[in-house]
Amino acid sequence: MEFKLIIKKLNNTLSKEEGIAFSEWYEESTAHQDYFKRVKDNYQRDGNNTDVQKGWLRLQKQLKTRRLTKSYYKYAAVAVVVISIAANFILNETPANITQPEIVNNNTIQIGTDKAILTLEDGSVVALEKGNNYQTQNANSNGEELIYKVNNTRSKQTVYNYLTIPRGGQFFIKLSDGTQVWLNSESQLKFPVSFIEGETREVELVYGEAYFDVSPSTEHKGSTFKVVNKYQEIEVLGTEFNMKAYKDDANIYTTLVEGKVSINAASTNKILKPSQQANLNLNNSAMEVSTVDTYNETSWKDGVFSFRRKSLEEIMKVLSRWYDMDVEFANQDLKSAGFNGVLGKDQNLKDILNSIKNFKVIEDYEIIDKTVFLK
Repeated sequence: MEFKLIIKKLNNTLSKEEGIAFSEWYEESTAHQDYFKRVKDNYQRDGNNTDVQKGWLRLQKQLKTRRLTKSYYKYAAVAVVVISIAANFILNETPANITQPEIVNNNTIQIGTDKAILTLEDGSVVALEKGNNYQTQNANSNGEELIYKVNNTRSKQTVYNYLTIPRGGQFFIKLSDGTQVWLNSESQLKFPVSFIEGETREVELVYGEAYFDVSPSTEHKGSTFKVVNKYQEIEVLGTEFNMKAYKDDANIYTTLVEGKVSINAASTNKILKPSQQANLNLNNSAMEVSTVDTYNETSWKDGVFSFRRKSLEEIMKVLSRWYDMDVEFANQDLKSAGFNGVLGKDQNLKDILNSIKNFKVIEDYEIIDKTVFLK
């Protein structure tokens, strides 16, 4: 289903045929219903002074809209996602004559995809990617997800595997206790092949970003679940949360979606409530807690990057991981340029850059091999 049908639904302008298509999509899953609610909430909050339908039609003329393919996340409800710069950009007239930037050399920047490297207990590695099946007595993968069999053992020996997601990749893993983990680009997770029955279930986010949907302790004889990192430890009883701890960031962000978590870092302990985010500053070990829009912090797992009040530098850092490319700013002032945007992870990078240029956030850009130069 096309995203514009959602907007037409909000404006009560669906035709009979479109209404049937929307209803079929809406009733298909609770994920679709949740997604529609989020769009409706954002539409009501941000669209009071904005003609969204007019903005959509104007954007359509600038973008080659495309279908968002069904991702392994199963939660991706949107069929078309286009960049949606802040309302004041949408309402402004765009230039009549849009010139395309010159692309030199070979453009080897590709859209990210499902891929990972699994490192087994003996040190051997297995490349996981779409089209390649992998199976052992403990796990199986179709190249888009990795599923470990339920096998809580009485053994006191824990065997660990590592799942490494490269730049330009993403992956889903279901641990042997039923906990689901979505891993973002440039991330690594250390986890046991099976958990010891009755003992704390512990995994390590070595680096990167992961979304955890934790199997509740009530299903595991009360055993708690911990996510550790060399800088902090998160203890949960059964919850959903996002943790971002990239190697090149000076902060670790933990965002609670549901349930309750306790975060220990250095001499600091914080208990988060839903919709709260803990920001651990690695330079001084200070931790601050604030209320955030959890969808903006976790939409990456649904096939969408949702940015609100983010600088161009922050946005390009996220995109560089997904598209596995480098970014250079010819004008350093561009780094602080701020705007809101919603980006489909299946969009071609050139479409995104052209949109940013058309809205005069940048004057031009150039792609040389795998480096983007913003001017």
